[in-house]
Amino acid sequence: KQPSDILSMFIKNDQGEMVPYSAFMSIKKTQGPNEISRYNLYISSLINGVPASGYSSGDALEAIKEVAKTSLPRGYDIAWEGISYDESRRGNEALYIFLVVLFFVYLILSAQYESFILPLAVLLSIFPGVFGSFFLLKLMHLSNDVYAQIGLIMLVGLLGKNAVLIVEFAVQKQNQGASILEAAIEGAKARFRPILMTSFAFIAGLIPLVLAKGPGAVGNHTIGASALGGMLFGTIFGVIVIPGLYYIFAKLQEGRSLIKGEDLNPLTEELVENREDSALIKLIKNIIKKIRRTKNEI
Repeated sequence: KQPSDILSMFIKNDQGEMVPYSAFMSIKKTQGPNEISRYNLYISSLINGVPASGYSSGDALEAIKEVAKTSLPRGYDIAWEGISYDESRRGNEALYIFLVVLFFVYLILSAQYESFILPLAVLLSIFPGVFGSFFLLKLMHLSNDVYAQIGLIMLVGLLGKNAVLIVEFAVQKQNQGASILEAAIEGAKARFRPILMTSFAFIAGLIPLVLAKGPGAVGNHTIGASALGGMLFGTIFGVIVIPGLYYIFAKLQEGRSLIKGEDLNPLTEELVENREDSALIKLIKNIIKKIRRTKNEI
């Protein structure tokens, strides 16, 4: 029953006498692997672990790399398997995706406003929301994982929508003859209540995710906290920051247009006005022709 029982067993020697095992052997406890595993034909040891609270899987991978570089003896190395292998290969892919999203949003807004400067007022208004997202994640001791990054990408559309509403209305007011300052103030006043209503309704819908319990609760907490913190900060500070950003970049656009001698009216409006003028001229010419014909007939 016990390993020490082996010492009580007997065996016959070359003289025919029964000798106990304890006469020529002893038992000593040692540690060793139950099985020897191999990785790519090399003897390996499998180590599993999870990041501590407040740290992401990427932080854990970097920590393991640093320890392995300083502690492993010569001839030893580390390798990844499963999700860690995919994550180590992709690196900072989420950062590039976020930048690509911002770039395409910038292109779409440039086409809408017919300007390469005004879209910056929309894009820069997103950063208070990004700060709020990371602030709430840090406050709740949550890591910056794939769920948090999904929430950040979602914030680009949600916070960008609020900025687009203010800037679009301000552009319309400016085209109607208002000054840049008046247009920025009117845009903020006109869209203040709709932005607060839609934003706080979205924030209220995220509260169950932040307070979720049970299986998968950590993922729900992360994506909920990322979106809620970003939306809360982006809404509160956005209605203040966006009009100021519009005033700055509209002034820059006005100065650029005056330097190059360009017209402040967008190209599409000029084309519409030219078409209306040409149609009006044709109508007047037709009326004059009809009057002359009637005179000749009389």
